[in-house]
Amino acid sequence: MSQGKTNKFAQFWDRYSTVSILCIMILVFGILRPKSFLTPANLVKIIEQSSIYILLGLGEFFAILLGGIDLSISSIMALSGALTAKLMVEFGFSPVFAILVGVVLFGLGIGILNGILVTGTGLPPFIITLGTQAILRSLVYILTNARSVSGLPTSFQTTIGGHFLFFPVPVMIALLTALVLSLFTWKTQCGRNLYAIGGNPQAAWYAGITVNRHTVIAFALSGLCAALAGMVNIARLAAAEPNAGTGYETYAIEAVIIGGASFFGGVGIIPKVIIGGLIIGTINNGLNMAGVSSFYQQLAMGILLIVAVTLDRFFGGRSK
Repeated sequence: MSQGKTNKFAQFWDRYSTVSILCIMILVFGILRPKSFLTPANLVKIIEQSSIYILLGLGEFFAILLGGIDLSISSIMALSGALTAKLMVEFGFSPVFAILVGVVLFGLGIGILNGILVTGTGLPPFIITLGTQAILRSLVYILTNARSVSGLPTSFQTTIGGHFLFFPVPVMIALLTALVLSLFTWKTQCGRNLYAIGGNPQAAWYAGITVNRHTVIAFALSGLCAALAGMVNIARLAAAEPNAGTGYETYAIEAVIIGGASFFGGVGIIPKVIIGGLIIGTINNGLNMAGVSSFYQQLAMGILLIVAVTLDRFFGGRSK
């Protein structure tokens, strides 16, 4: 491939890859299952299911924006959901109080802890969050005694997992979160500083940006979004499962990378993460309808991640 054609492909990949992949997935599954996949009910179901992937992807976006990664988000999602369910079911706390504890106190708190460990130890985020992932998943099983927590208040299920004017509330939560975070990255100095740190941490430090503080903020946002995904998940399932979200960190990473962010940091926008989450939801839904085994679904997701990262490695740098 000539240099000119390579640069043109790099520009196309940078601008239209996410939307193109989503359209291709819809077209493929629409052809394979035209009577079931393209129905309005199923398309709404895909969007609703994708809300969890979008929320997790939004959190993962900030870790990847800094050139790092957060592998603990799936465990934060599971533990925050289990904690919230326990507070409502076994201790009788109101849904509002339980959500505040699960999302703000726990999700945000664990995210801050991850950031402090990353900046304080100097270890790669991969190592720190891999460790907290295992710790938090163990705490889920300890807290729930490895059993499902059911009997959630109806008010919680209808408010968080229901519909408002025929529109799924989980989707509204995901889109509202995305809007707030988009404004944060585009309109605030802190958000712009995160891009600068991801692009060149040393140059950002010389420019007077407090790298450690911004790193803690990025991981705090990651934990907060993961906890929101935990709330949506238990509301949709009407129960908190101890193994909830297992492996979902892969989905979040795929949503971010397919959405155009770079593993090398400093690149990406939140609206494309939304499309990335929709791609993950579309693939899962389409493969389920096609009767594909879950083992092969994981295979497909793994291949998709490798392809996306490879294209980012070879063409992403050319478009920057």
